Amino acid sequence: MAVDPSGTTLSAALSEVPDGPVVMLNLLRFAPDGRSSYEEYSHRAGRFLRKYGAELLYAGDGTTPLVAEDGQDWDAVLLVRYPSREAFGRMVADPGYQEITHLRARALSEAVLQPTVPWTSGRDA
Repeated sequence: MAVDPSGTTLSAALSEVPDGPVVMLNLLRFAPDGRSSYEEYSHRAGRFLRKYGAELLYAGDGTTPLVAEDGQDWDAVLLVRYPSREAFGRMVADPGYQEITHLRARALSEAVLQPTVPWTSGRDA
């Protein structure tokens, strides 16, 4: 299963709606004994979030899902706000950040990394 964005998917995501902030949804499934590696990654990644103007909005553990098919539950959820898709792209391309990505890859058996944008005003909820 994929845990890091590929060049193709990253390029496509960065080319969409380039202006304005983006909130990245992170759905994480840890590999056996992967949580400690992810905690180390998170600790070291904080420096890069600050450098590129990003902010961790929420991090939490998943509990029993109310609506989900078998296998659709997640160990953890994170929401990270970036000032722009371009800032996210610069961060993941940073050589210093690249040096710590192995910690994230080793920690996860599966992940979803999905950019989101705010609904426009007037849209029905």
